Amino acid sequence: MKATCHCGAVVLEVTLIDGLRTAQRCNCSFCRRRAAPAVVARKQDLTVVKGESALTLYQWGTQTARHHFCKFCGIYMFHNQRANPDHVGVNMGALEGVNPADFEPIQWSDGVNHPSDQNTQRHET
Repeated sequence: MKATCHCGAVVLEVTLIDGLRTAQRCNCSFCRRRAAPAVVARKQDLTVVKGESALTLYQWGTQTARHHFCKFCGIYMFHNQRANPDHVGVNMGALEGVNPADFEPIQWSDGVNHPSDQNTQRHET
């Protein structure tokens, strides 16, 4: 599948593990604000075909998850997962021809209580 940011500076090609059936949202303090559902691919099955230099990185907390955004239009493109470092979550809404609303209700994962956060201090209220 092909994924693009809003301005077209970033283009990805990705093969999803189980198609769009892996769609889910996360309720951690960051993803909850972003609200974009993600689908899963193996890290080696995602290629940035255009705009690698247009990607910017955001990390926080354990610094395990790496969230990649277009630095021009701000669209979240993909992230390296904390639960499985060999997998990436890809913004479902950035996939060409896919409207996440067609897949509602989309499952939520419990990122607030993620096991890798159990030994770190929380900053949520």
